[in-house]
Amino acid sequence: MADITRRERLRAETEREIRQRARALLIEHGREAVTLRAIARELGITAPALYRYYDSREHLLRQVCDDICADMAEGLAKDLSQLPEEDTLGRVFAVCRGFRRWALAHPEEFALVFASPKPALGFNPCDAVPPIRDQFGNIFMTVAGRVLSTHKLATPAEQDVPKELHDDLLVFRDALLETLASNGIAVSTEVLDLGTVYFMLRFWIRLYGQVALEVFGRSPLTTASLEPMFELMLRELATEVGLLT
Repeated sequence: MADITRRERLRAETEREIRQRARALLIEHGREAVTLRAIARELGITAPALYRYYDSREHLLRQVCDDICADMAEGLAKDLSQLPEEDTLGRVFAVCRGFRRWALAHPEEFALVFASPKPALGFNPCDAVPPIRDQFGNIFMTVAGRVLSTHKLATPAEQDVPKELHDDLLVFRDALLETLASNGIAVSTEVLDLGTVYFMLRFWIRLYGQVALEVFGRSPLTTASLEPMFELMLRELATEVGLLT
């Protein structure tokens, strides 16, 4: 039993070192530089030896994505720990600001997790939008759950939600409810109606869109900082649903 435990521990350490090397290559040279051959060269082993730990480059990148999301979630959790539970609006703003701050500080990691097309990794790193099935997504959903359970939001009426989106929104709502429940947050379908789901989707799209434009330098504005626009967007969204007056 001791030998098995030792082997497992050594394997886990090797896997962690491989992911760390992969992540270092990602940060320094971009996703295309993350190859099994390059990692093997840095570790002083043969590329085929890496297949004992990861089935493919895509498998390795999926695990790196998990590590990145876990680290991001840890940072957001620290931000939230400084705010009281009852400061709902402050916590919403904190997690959004923390996401932007992290993205600007980690552009290559942001690109891997949030801007990789499905075929590139063989999966969608953000399983759904907003991401809800990783540690980072759980942070967002915990904050959202607190909002839903303590506030009556002024979200769109169901008749104002585009009919062509209804089926997808219902599927998305089921995923949201499942994630909230797994975090100990019980929300009824009456509270999480299609109008609310529609608003949450639009919230994420605006948040992600503005952050992505800034990270990739695609904003049409040439101002030194886009923070004022970001803050205005947060206030507009909060006002739209009645969190801010």
